[in-house]
Order: sequence, then structure tokens, then C-alpha cells
Amino acid sequence: MRKPLIAILVVSLSGCAAMPTLRKASPDLPQAWPQIAPLPPSPPAPLPPAGEGSVERLSPAIKLEGPGEREQGLPEWWTQFNDPALTALVNEALAHNSDVMLAAARIEEARSSLGLREAERGPEAWLDAGAERARVTEKGAFPPANPINSKFKVDLQAAYEVDLWDRYRQASAAARAELLASEYAREVIRGSLAGAVAQAYFRLAALDAALLLSQDTLNNRRETVDLHKLRFDAGVTSELPLRQAEAELATVEATAAELTRQLQQGETALALLLGRSPRGLMQDPLARGKPLDALTPPPAIPAGLPAELLARRPDIRQAEQKLAGAEARVLATKAAIYPTLSLTANLGSESRALSDLFSGPATLWGIGASLAQTLYNAGRTEAALKGDAARQEQALLGYEQTLRVAFKEVLDALVAARQARAAEEAETRRAQALARAAELAGLRYQSGVAAYLEVLDAQRNLHQAQQNRIEARRARLAAATDLFKALGGGWRPRPEISPAGGRE
Repeated sequence: MRKPLIAILVVSLSGCAAMPTLRKASPDLPQAWPQIAPLPPSPPAPLPPAGEGSVERLSPAIKLEGPGEREQGLPEWWTQFNDPALTALVNEALAHNSDVMLAAARIEEARSSLGLREAERGPEAWLDAGAERARVTEKGAFPPANPINSKFKVDLQAAYEVDLWDRYRQASAAARAELLASEYAREVIRGSLAGAVAQAYFRLAALDAALLLSQDTLNNRRETVDLHKLRFDAGVTSELPLRQAEAELATVEATAAELTRQLQQGETALALLLGRSPRGLMQDPLARGKPLDALTPPPAIPAGLPAELLARRPDIRQAEQKLAGAEARVLATKAAIYPTLSLTANLGSESRALSDLFSGPATLWGIGASLAQTLYNAGRTEAALKGDAARQEQALLGYEQTLRVAFKEVLDALVAARQARAAEEAETRRAQALARAAELAGLRYQSGVAAYLEVLDAQRNLHQAQQNRIEARRARLAAATDLFKALGGGWRPRPEISPAGGRE
């Protein structure tokens, strides 16, 4: 038997397909982010250590996670705004949103696939039992003495394929990577959903503030119209100031109506994000928390923030696991080229009479081993290997693209946060200056120095400046939300050195 086995091994090894060259990721990463924007601090989830089967490390700044390693969950960055109503709404959305529930179902599907791959690595055993009664012909060449016979059989069989080349282990590693990728896909959805809820909540807070401003302005405009009507009826002024005041009142009324429409539609959109039922969309009111000006503004981002914070982003983690799974599938297909070794065994009993089924002479057993090698399959194995290598290249390109997009989003969010803060400060100064200008215009009109049109212009400019300040405040909070999402949830602030020499 030795010579045939050696011949088979020689043929198999000589017919092996060449292993394709797998390109490894090697991005050029910065050491730290620039200090150009505000961001509230939040504790990060630590990066897990390297595990067996992990893909090659990209650089000291970005560490990839191997199959079986997990992120500790989505950082609750929305709590940094210190608004219990916002926290409650985000938690409700994460618990009931249909997209999150659909992602959870995909995770269960991937988990069952992993269980199947793990089960393939173990032995298999089955029981075969049967009873048969048959009649044969009596007119044949050798007529039987008894044409009617019975047969009873019980047989326990087992088989095991030795994983010589890690084919099943790599298949399990690929399935485990797919499971982790599906879990990170859910975290991508959860992070996007939390950001969408926060953005919608800030829009509602801004609309509430704008509507309150419009209501105050409406009251002032109505008082102004009543005053001018009295003055016109008394013959003190002409009709022109009255009609100008009425036109300004109608403008503010139209603005208030538009704000009310936007507010109601915004509430419906937020309720839909929360996963509420159709009845809930119509009947359940949305909770309100702090007013827009009372929401905690984000502090400035510290200098030298490490770029490795980006590694916590779930979309990057998902791309990493897709890459790890693709590499494991290449190795599994490569292992299928080599011979397979199978071990079999059976133990049972067979007899014509049921009473003799478990007697000693009725016992049967067998053990065996088989070595199988594909000699020719028209290049199917080589084609499958090339296909897996191409999918690995696609996963690598997808990872690199995800990394580039992530860095672009962080840089854009940093710039947006910086400019949003500067814009809010400028709009605040503008509103304060125009408030004083409106006061002076009123004094000039009362003293007869200026026409009422000057007062209207000053009031109109002040109202618009106040609206712009509200929008600038919302944009600043929204920019902080985008920066939280882009950085994967915030960062852990560095300890400060106290005057006594300790760390705070």
C-alpha cells in the first residue's frame, strides 16, 4: 500500500494550484487630529488585542480586530448633551426602530451559519435500523427452500474527516468574521439612528424656540397695529404707518404658520425614527426636554487627539471583518486542493429473526480510512481560488475606501464644528447689536426724528437676526453630533496634572 499512497501524494502535490498573492492593507495615517473644533468628551471602548486568525496589522495607529473579538457596544455620546429627554428618545429608537431589529435578525442568521461551520469540524454519527420481509421467486435457476424471508438490522455508524489542511477551521474563521461584520453593521445602523434622532430633536428644539420668538413678535406687532390704529383714528398720523404695521404683522403670521407646519412634520418624522406604531404617530406626544439655549454646548477638542480613535468606528470594524473573512475563505479554498483523510466506523447487528438480532453471531462491525484526492476537475478548484482571491481584493479595496471616507468625514466634521461655533458667536453679537439699534430707532421715531419705516426695518432685521442665532445654535449642536459619529463616539480626556503633582 505504501507505493500507491506515495504515488497519489506526488500526483496531488504536483497538481496543486499556485496560491495567489494577497495584497495587504498599508494605509498612510496621521498621528493625531488637529485642534480645530469643539467636541464633548466621552469614554471610548478600548481596542481589543490581536487574536488568532486576524488579518495583518495595518499600522501602529489603526489596529484590526480578528475573528472572535468584539467591540463593547455603541458609546452613548448623546448623554453628553445632558438632556434626559434626548437620552430617552434615543434609547427608544434603539429599542424599537425597524432597521435595528432587521439588523438583529441578520445577526442571528450569521450566528446560525457560524454554528453550522463549527459543527462541520466535528465527527458525525447516525443510527440505521430497519426491518424487511420479502419473497423471492421459486421458478429461478436455484429455487430457495424458503421463498419468504425476514431481515432485521441495527447499525451505528460514525465518520470523521481529519482537518489536515485547516479547511474547516478557515471556514469557521470566515463564518465568525461574517458574524462580527453583521454585528458591526448593526452598530453602524445604531450609530446613524442615534445621530438622526439627535439631529431631529435639535431641529424640534430650534423650531420651538423660533415659534416662541414668533409668538412674542406677533404680540408686539399686534400691539403696534392697535396703537397705530388709535393714532390714525385720532388723526395724529397718516394711514401709511398703519398699513406698514399691518403688513409686518401679516409677514410674522405667515412665518409662524410655516414654523408650525415644519414643527408638526418634524414631530412625525422623529416619531417614525422611534419606531412608533401608526396610532403612536398620531396620538403619542413627543417629550420635550431642555430649551435650545439650555442644551450643553460642546467644549473645544483637546490638542493631539490620537488618530487611532477612528478605529472604533463600526463601519471600519465591519470592513475589517469582511477582509478577514475573505482571507479565510481563500485559505479554505486553498486547503480543498490537497487530499482529504476520512475515518469511518460502524457497529451493529443483523439477523433473520428478531430474537437473534442482539446475539453474538449477529454482530457486525467495521473500521476504515480513506484518502481522496481530486486529480482533474477541468480547473474548477483553480477558478474558485481565483474568485476568492478577487473577492479578497474587493474587500481590501472596500476597507481602504471606508478608511478614506472616515478620515474625510472626521476632517469635514472638525471644520464644520469650528465654523458652527464661530457662526453662533457672530450671530449672537449681531442680534445684540440689532436689539440696541431697534431700541434707538424707536426712540428716534418717538422724538419725530425718523420715519416709522426706520423702526420697521430695525425690527425686521432684529427678528431675522434672532432667527439666525437660533439656527446657528442648532447647527452647532448638529455639528457636534456629526463629529461624535465621525470619531466613533468621542474620546477619553487626558488626565491633568494637579498642583500637588498628582493626576486628576
